[in-house]
Amino acid sequence: MEPQARSVTEHVERVLALVAPLRAAAHDLEDALGSVLTEDLYASVSVPPFDGAAMDGYAVRLADLPPDGSQVTLQVTGDVAAGPSGLTEVGTGQAVRIMTGAPLPPGADAVIPVERTSTGRFVAGAPRAEEAVTLARQSRPHVRCAGEDVRQGELLARAGTELTAALVGALAASGTVRVAVRRRPLVAVISTGSELVPIGGVLGPGQITDSNGPMLAAAVRAAGADVVRLGPVPDDPAALRGVLDQALHADADGAGADLIVTAGGVSAGAADVVREVLAAAPGSNRPGATGVDVATVAMSPGKPQALARWGGVPWLALPGNPVGAYASFELFARPAIDRLRGVEASGQHHTPGVCCSESTMSTQSNTPRAVPLAAAAGWSGSPGRLLVVPVRLVPLPDAGGVAPESAGVVPAGSHHSLSALATADGLAFVSPDVEKVRPGDIVQVLMLR
Repeated sequence: MEPQARSVTEHVERVLALVAPLRAAAHDLEDALGSVLTEDLYASVSVPPFDGAAMDGYAVRLADLPPDGSQVTLQVTGDVAAGPSGLTEVGTGQAVRIMTGAPLPPGADAVIPVERTSTGRFVAGAPRAEEAVTLARQSRPHVRCAGEDVRQGELLARAGTELTAALVGALAASGTVRVAVRRRPLVAVISTGSELVPIGGVLGPGQITDSNGPMLAAAVRAAGADVVRLGPVPDDPAALRGVLDQALHADADGAGADLIVTAGGVSAGAADVVREVLAAAPGSNRPGATGVDVATVAMSPGKPQALARWGGVPWLALPGNPVGAYASFELFARPAIDRLRGVEASGQHHTPGVCCSESTMSTQSNTPRAVPLAAAAGWSGSPGRLLVVPVRLVPLPDAGGVAPESAGVVPAGSHHSLSALATADGLAFVSPDVEKVRPGDIVQVLMLR
């Protein structure tokens, strides 16, 4: 009799129990992109640090401009460009040429855009010709006030936040030079199977090109971790143990991987090498698998799963079916990588596809794992299992496909097809209690594009 299948939620919890956030270190801001902060960051200076011009134009005193919007002629007394320069005070009846980003000169409290004056436009390098300019009050002052964007001492980012390019820019503008971040995890990806040939290799009878290795390695990089790819490994326990040992000294300095992810060999077949290695006790003079947890998870594809440690390093054994391997990565390996990176959860949300039949939980990711979308066509469910379906976005009937909420999903192909996964816009997760998805039903979709 087949053992009771474990829920996806329970398996995620067991995966997360294997890992803990990595140590922190200080890095230059520009070298920390993609890393996760370990402390709150506050602005060292205000942004902008001074009152400045938001437009090319003339710095003026509002008191000199009639409130009814009628025109007035002012004497032009100087020029102010962006960057260090002497500031000419604007007196009564005067105006100063000013460029975007330049500091507002003393006495001025507004900028009139040049295109709304008698000058019309500024010509680069042209000598100053006019000694006066005619202009009128505008509805906006076109001044960026000091601290308008960020005030000194203001919280910019909390611990657990990933450093994006935009956040790097905001931190740089506010005076941040170095940041404390967790190092990027190193993940060893190992594909197994005597039938596998590396990319570019010549296929013999009964052989196929290894696709899981490159796919999972790319997924690791996309998840914000570094990767070392080992294998493919034939269905030989000694060969697999040797490659697992390599993962313990995986980087250029001889340090070990923080996580091992294997694909294939975890079913109950006679040649399933991962199961065989997991079942063997560690030897007296070599590492082995400890804390072995072989499970049947209630999902399709992706039912066979296993967890363990190899030489103390967390090991996630995923199935060899490509769609099952990728779905397992998103459901189990990515949350583990997020925890290693120290990514904080932004709040409780549903695990993909976990609807009424399973409890809500956090997957330690600051990005919602799935979005609800309507099915534009019907397909069968898999009662008792979380069904993973590669899907494409299509316009819903009569919606025209204009707004995002008008998009629906249809299966991209077979649930087990690599080509369907490659052309899919997302993975739909159908709850175990759904026998059939009907047009208009809401399904949870993990977007891939």
